[in-house]
Amino acid sequence: MSKTKLFLMDKIVHIFIVLVLSSISLRSQTVNKKTSANIYHSIQKLNFLGKALYIAAHPDDENTRLISYLSNHTKATTAYLSLTRGDGGQNLIGTELRELLGVLRTQELLAARRVDGGQQFFSRANDFGYSKHPDETLKIWNKREVLGDVVRIIRNFKPDVIINRFDHRSPGKTHGHHTSSAMLSVEAFDLVNDPKAYPDQLTSLDLWQPKRLFFNTSWWFYGSKENFDKADKSKMMGMDVGTYYPLLGISNNEIASVASSQHLCQGFGRLNTRGSQNEYIELLKGDLPVNKNNIFDGIDTSWSRVEGGKEIGAILYKVENNFDFTNPAKHLTELLKAHSLIRNLKDEHWKTNKLEEIESIILAVTGLYLEASAESANTNPGNSSKISIEAVNRSTSNITLKSVMIANTNLKVITDKVLKNNQKQNFEINLKVPENTKYTTPYWLNEKGTLGTYKVSDATLIGKAETPRAFFTDFLLDFEGYQINFRKPIIYRYAKRDKGELYKPFEILPEVTARFSNKVLIFADEKSKQIPITIKAHKDQLKGEVEFVCANGWTVDKKTKSFSIENKGDEQIVIFSLTPPTNEDESYISLKVRVNGKVITKELATIAYDHIPEQSVLLPAEAKVVRLNIQRLGKSIGYINGAGDAIPTSLNQIGYQVETIDPATIQEGGLTQYDAIVLGIRAYNVVKDLKFKQKYLFDFVKDGGNLIVQYNTASSRNKQLSNIAPYDLKLSRDRVTDENSEVRILAKDHDIVNFPNKIGEEDFNGWVQERGLYFPNEWSNDFTPILSMKDKGESEKKGSLLIAPYGKGNYIYTGLSFFRELPAGVSGAYKLFANMLSLGKEKVSSTAKVKG
Repeated sequence: MSKTKLFLMDKIVHIFIVLVLSSISLRSQTVNKKTSANIYHSIQKLNFLGKALYIAAHPDDENTRLISYLSNHTKATTAYLSLTRGDGGQNLIGTELRELLGVLRTQELLAARRVDGGQQFFSRANDFGYSKHPDETLKIWNKREVLGDVVRIIRNFKPDVIINRFDHRSPGKTHGHHTSSAMLSVEAFDLVNDPKAYPDQLTSLDLWQPKRLFFNTSWWFYGSKENFDKADKSKMMGMDVGTYYPLLGISNNEIASVASSQHLCQGFGRLNTRGSQNEYIELLKGDLPVNKNNIFDGIDTSWSRVEGGKEIGAILYKVENNFDFTNPAKHLTELLKAHSLIRNLKDEHWKTNKLEEIESIILAVTGLYLEASAESANTNPGNSSKISIEAVNRSTSNITLKSVMIANTNLKVITDKVLKNNQKQNFEINLKVPENTKYTTPYWLNEKGTLGTYKVSDATLIGKAETPRAFFTDFLLDFEGYQINFRKPIIYRYAKRDKGELYKPFEILPEVTARFSNKVLIFADEKSKQIPITIKAHKDQLKGEVEFVCANGWTVDKKTKSFSIENKGDEQIVIFSLTPPTNEDESYISLKVRVNGKVITKELATIAYDHIPEQSVLLPAEAKVVRLNIQRLGKSIGYINGAGDAIPTSLNQIGYQVETIDPATIQEGGLTQYDAIVLGIRAYNVVKDLKFKQKYLFDFVKDGGNLIVQYNTASSRNKQLSNIAPYDLKLSRDRVTDENSEVRILAKDHDIVNFPNKIGEEDFNGWVQERGLYFPNEWSNDFTPILSMKDKGESEKKGSLLIAPYGKGNYIYTGLSFFRELPAGVSGAYKLFANMLSLGKEKVSSTAKVKG
């Protein structure tokens, strides 16, 4: 490479860093701009015809170092198949859990792939929570369905090599989801080329046989670096994934660190890594490459791989070898010739893939900017939206915009506009959205699935990361007689004063949505409650009525109430009065909104963070209602937030006044107004100030208060965990994942299970996802263990709820998953939590009314 080219590449390094790294927080909401270095990099990838698929269980399981290395160093088309969307995890940046967390984590994975250059796939498997063995995992997931998804995705993507993140030979030694992902991958490797395996797929897909299957091993799987050094490496390959890319001005592991840091809701934000770093893969199936530095050794990854490809390669290799960094448009003629040849390839798979790549390059070398922006971020079926079209040719190439068409409609504008150098062309199209247009929402949430598997009726959607957009714009361009159609999604472009230009997806929403303020409503007595319903207009001048639907035994003051909202985006609150039955009961309430002859039963949940595009999720407009005969003592609760949960809202519903405490403000004697202090989940892991406030918390207990500490994770990085209790207490990784496992009450005479609510083993019925996690496994004799529980085949765990008197009050440590149970409306969990808060308070008779 000439000194001139190297000099020019150095000059554009800072551009790459500005566009790719410093703007990371807004990456997903800004336009993708390509430098000459990016274009050249894309041409290198265009000239590599090889694919790699990485497989694991969850978002954030993927090895971004290896994905980035294969994508950016090897230049292979690389994808990650995450079997689940991570619904069962926790959320460190917000309140989204379960389905909404899965949507958030899906977008974080897509953000990571935009950084490391990979693609993203998913199966229908649902992350139902921690599983200790693949037998349990595969039973809950429905092995046949999820295995079929893996087979389908491999047949569709056609990888040459597959890499498993986890070891299929170690069932029971790690998360059951992890081992299951590897086991399914190993089995699918042999099934994808079997015509008897999932034959229904073969109506639209072809058989395929990957060449090699690897396991991404490391010293961690061997227990120590010493053991790994001694291990037989005859079937292993090593790669230095710390390689530096002068072309991009960044090393591979720096890219990988930025990609991994997109998993913000899981606390994966991290410092960038630089320098040599080895990754190892162990061959499981197929032939071992002779050249152990090349995972594709022996596989033809040149254009000669496809019939008719040799002529394409002759053109494109020349473009790569003689690329002009100062004038990329110089190569347009050759790129158009190659495009014409690719368009005529018989191999439909490579034709589709490479046409997409080369068309992106053609746009980039000419500086063509094509945009279709709606006048607002959303509209409704049957409504109209003005679409602003912008086209700019920022090269001296002769290009004519022949027409612009909204795909799948009859809206077409014949323009025949010559796109002169840097002369912007603008015009408008009025899009009338057909009445039968589907709403924008994650496709996997459209139907009710099972505990372990999402239901997706449209097989063409299986594997896709997102729901395909409803509308695209086709720009037909003429390059001196050769025409190419470029398809762009319709977006919404806007600006914020503190962030500049931003983009949102253009979405199709109902005319109106309605929601309950709380997804679970708790009635601690027979009194009626005012239930506010928030109605949101997604259209101007909206009038209608909302119907409140409830089950027998529950009564509402008025079945329907009318509303009128003038402006799109505005909300109106309508209040119903709901009276519970006299006896304990669990049921559901729902809403039906009638406008313009339509009945709408959806609520809109919006997920908005800077690092992902804003997401609109339509869910059933319903809530769970629970009538509890529950008693409580005390009134004022101080809550110190941890990693995010909804427990304060839950406690408010049974009559407690909950005040959030900023740990930085805690001073001596400053907690006396509270009856109890509750620490949110993982508070000691995420709140640094707590280690300086322990004395004041312990003094609060000494003076007669109750301190409830919910679960934390043990880690060498969290030194403050050594003194979270006034007595010796050692945290472990013990957990009970079966939410239906038997619970024995050990301390049957302890007030915690008798006062003010009697707790029996039946109160542990109906728990969700798990019993609890990260229980202590060692504690001093000052603590009383209250409960015993275990998963099948394991020893009893007695550390889920520990209580120790301290001074006049009580210190309580619990790993029980109240953060899941209370928001789910689990009756027994509410009673037990009320008992913890009431411990040591003035006793009342079993027939007394709730105090407060």
